[in-house]
Amino acid sequence: MNTRYPTQQDRAIALLAERGMAKLSEFTASGITAATISRMKERGLILQLSRGLYQLPDAPLDGNHSLAEAAKRVPKGVICLVSALAYHELTDTIPRLVWIAIGARQKKPVVKTPPLNIVRFGQMVFSTGIEEHMIEGVRVRIYSPAKTVVDLFRYRQREGRRYKSSPGINPVLEGMREALRQRKATPADIARYAMEAGVWSNLRPYLEAMTSHA
Repeated sequence: MNTRYPTQQDRAIALLAERGMAKLSEFTASGITAATISRMKERGLILQLSRGLYQLPDAPLDGNHSLAEAAKRVPKGVICLVSALAYHELTDTIPRLVWIAIGARQKKPVVKTPPLNIVRFGQMVFSTGIEEHMIEGVRVRIYSPAKTVVDLFRYRQREGRRYKSSPGINPVLEGMREALRQRKATPADIARYAMEAGVWSNLRPYLEAMTSHA
């Protein structure tokens, strides 16, 4: 028996205090039964955020709560596009859905809460420019400002039918302008990711127009 946290209830509370949120599978892996979690929920000791995902009822809520919840639901995913732009405070747009990228061969998760917009990135662009941020005790993977600008450019609406859900070109221009103005990205950062993604020749005129008037 764990002498520091002798009961399953104690261990469950300690687990949530440490991780911010926890899935039922995390509880069971720590020797805490589903029946214990159910009783704790009924007594108001823990809060069920969605199916199989829990948090302490008095846990401080961050403005980016949905990103933390999405990271728990899709641990191999990366917050991207408009959601990443909003997290980095490079847009006034508040996305209704959480945009999250998964790898080309990764199985698409079925998640109802929080509402997600899941996109697939090729392996080369999926694995670069990832930052890790702590939100409500949860480690959340988010693309950097420069990488986000380039991804938005790749995903812009005029690229064709494949990108019919794209937010379009305006978030690209807004995000690039703000990233440069706030010095959250440099022209060299943006150029590097654009070259890696094979869109530098198309993105270059936009970047040069902004930097020439800086």
